[in-house]
Amino acid sequence: MSRFGMVIDTTKCVGCMDCVVACKTENNVPEEYNRDWIMQDVNGKFPNLIMEIRSERCNHCSTAPCVSCCPTGASHVHELGGVVLVTKDECIGCKACVASCPYDARFIHPEGYADKCTFCIHRVEKGLDPACVSVCPTHCMYFGDLDDANSQVSKLLNSRKHHSLMPEAGTQPNIYYLM
Repeated sequence: MSRFGMVIDTTKCVGCMDCVVACKTENNVPEEYNRDWIMQDVNGKFPNLIMEIRSERCNHCSTAPCVSCCPTGASHVHELGGVVLVTKDECIGCKACVASCPYDARFIHPEGYADKCTFCIHRVEKGLDPACVSVCPTHCMYFGDLDDANSQVSKLLNSRKHHSLMPEAGTQPNIYYLM
């Protein structure tokens, strides 16, 4: 069994938004919506400030509240890598999953179903990286099997200081940010 995840090196990300454009293009995301986005955080006190630039998206949580609250089963965990997906034909657009996501990573598509990052599972099934990873000009994004000790993502997490977003939510996110 595998568990797909993403590792993003915040010391290399410049916030160019190539990942956002690649996602919108690859997945035909409607103009006013995004499956991923760029965030900037500045922490510390002057003159000791630290700025972190992050590419954010669905965290494909191991304990995904969006899956457990879905009344139709449209939100589910894919057998390949534990990726959290939505079957649009089964989604009734009730927004329970949107409300349950602590990362604000879902939206209701204009066609009436919940939409979100899929880790480009259609590309991954063909042995390709997600579109966002494949276009990153600074090569700050890494994708792979978190359960494989020899994968690049596992090696990065074992060798570098990192964090995930809102671990206190108990969702066990599978996106990590290197510091």
